[in-house]
Amino acid sequence: MILLISVIAALAVFFLIIMAVDCNRFVIRNYRCKGKALKKDGTIILLSDLHNKSFGKRNEKLLAAIERIHPDMIWVAGDMYTSVKGGDTHTAKALICALAKRYPVYYGNGNHEHKTRLFPEFFGTMYQEYMDAVKNAGVRYLVNEKRSLPSFNMDIYGLEMGREYYGKFKSVKMEVSYLESLLGKTDPSRFSVLIAHNPDYFETYAKWGADLVVSGHVHGGLMRLPFLGGAISPAFKLFPVYDGGEFKKDKATMILGRGLGTHTLPIRIFNPGELVVIELTQS
Repeated sequence: MILLISVIAALAVFFLIIMAVDCNRFVIRNYRCKGKALKKDGTIILLSDLHNKSFGKRNEKLLAAIERIHPDMIWVAGDMYTSVKGGDTHTAKALICALAKRYPVYYGNGNHEHKTRLFPEFFGTMYQEYMDAVKNAGVRYLVNEKRSLPSFNMDIYGLEMGREYYGKFKSVKMEVSYLESLLGKTDPSRFSVLIAHNPDYFETYAKWGADLVVSGHVHGGLMRLPFLGGAISPAFKLFPVYDGGEFKKDKATMILGRGLGTHTLPIRIFNPGELVVIELTQS
């Protein structure tokens, strides 16, 4: 019995150390995505799920890593702050505004930004002040709209889906017609990028016509296990199919970032934060 207690205690300490380390570091993940419709190559940084985390003072470590990569643009897949009454958006705001001074930034909302936008009676002016600040800094804020980049022959769409698609313990089916009602139809002659915070609907995004989907939300499944991957999703699905990495469906690719921060459950085990780099190539 003493031996068993000692083993359990040792394992608990081990996992606590791993969690403390992984919650306070990030790694760089590199992906390559080909697009025949692209007119030129490009380097993209994908950020998601910061939840007001700061790596060093004013996120200096994260900014330095991005500066070394020197991307053509930044894509943000949402949840850069946490929807808490009386909460602070300063860390996320400072990072996004600093990036916008150096690079074009395209921003799609996550469920936390969306929640604070929908319920100002509870969250006050949190969303409006944040949005005004990043827009004034030059961020291209995409709430069910698109921006066209003629030099790349690319359209970037930002999807803000309804809160029913973030339900826990259940899944609501999403139809292509729903995406078309929010975003319109894609142009097959152009490279279509969809910033969609929730990766669970990748098959629908592919049917809609996205060439590349970038997502977050799942935080890598909090804890990653050998051969099994992420342990649990925000919808409380065990070992979710879409936990992080690259996925393919027909002609579509999804790059799913494991995020940078945490909220509610401050857990990251064998699952450090991710700074995602996507190399877009014509061939």
